[in-house]
Amino acid sequence: MSKKQLLIEDIEKLLNTYDGIHKTDINPSLLEFMDEETLISIIDSLLTQKEESKEPDTEWLEQFKKVDN
Repeated sequence: MSKKQLLIEDIEKLLNTYDGIHKTDINPSLLEFMDEETLISIIDSLLTQKEESKEPDTEWLEQFKKVDN
């Protein structure tokens, strides 16, 4: 498993810790254009939100969900 894939899994785990949000699966196509630095930045942002007990921006989070056809 690549480092990018591990970072994506970490983001999914963080997203799934928010109350009121259904299980999140990241769309694998994100791996094509996001670099490791961007993924780490997303993780940092999510951790900061959790630490500050901010309500997550669900619209922003929704863009990372995988669409089931």
